Amino acid sequence: MIFRPRSTRLVTVLALSLAGFSLPHFSWARSPQFDSTALLTPQPTSFAQCPQFFASGIPPVITSRPQLRELCYEAFAVLHSGTTKTPVYVAQRLNRRSVEDADEKRAKRFFADARLPSAERAELEDYKHSGYSRGHMAPAGDMPTPTAMAQSFSLANMVPQNAQHNGGAWNKIEQDTRHYARRAQGDVFVITGPVFTDAGPRIGGGGVKVPTYLYKLVYDATTQKAWAHWQENQEGEIVSRPISYQELVKRTGVDFLPKAGLQH
Repeated sequence: MIFRPRSTRLVTVLALSLAGFSLPHFSWARSPQFDSTALLTPQPTSFAQCPQFFASGIPPVITSRPQLRELCYEAFAVLHSGTTKTPVYVAQRLNRRSVEDADEKRAKRFFADARLPSAERAELEDYKHSGYSRGHMAPAGDMPTPTAMAQSFSLANMVPQNAQHNGGAWNKIEQDTRHYARRAQGDVFVITGPVFTDAGPRIGGGGVKVPTYLYKLVYDATTQKAWAHWQENQEGEIVSRPISYQELVKRTGVDFLPKAGLQH
């Protein structure tokens, strides 16, 4: 058995949790033990049908495992986990034009994506009476067409989210991201996703996993600058100072922007 320093173990823990592994609850001061036999080699996903949502056309490098499925929509892409029945991440490309076009009437019909096997997807019944809201990863407010708006209500684009957080700090982060994209000189790539620990319960008969943390990565392709918002999925969160891209990679173990130029 190879001994790893605590900081290295923490990186691996979060990398595994992003891909849907069930891990014990942790604090930043004390890393948990984990089963090293669960480690798999990180590999890039392809998203051959919708590479436009990724900087340089290259998706994040995510640990390969069963029940990961790529879903392309009109205005976003989802890497979906059949283990957590949520996204692993959701990718978007925003710019001034897309944000200015995002003035569609809000859809109201949530739906389960029929492209996912029934055993791997969330259903409407899973969220009913759960105490959690259906939290968009690609926000409805970003959608530039009626079709994109309707698609954003796919449950494959949702995680169980604390309702106060969803309508409070997280909503403010979504608005701030749109405001930035409206002022940007070119494309802004956004990757949003959940991070799971064993402290997060499951909801519904299908056992949809509740994330402990949520992140939103923003990358300006013109300035080559990136930053991320990191939030705990709980009531009372405030919009705090963003963390650096390097810190997000450290916390998750995921290379979100492979081969993208980054200004430090």
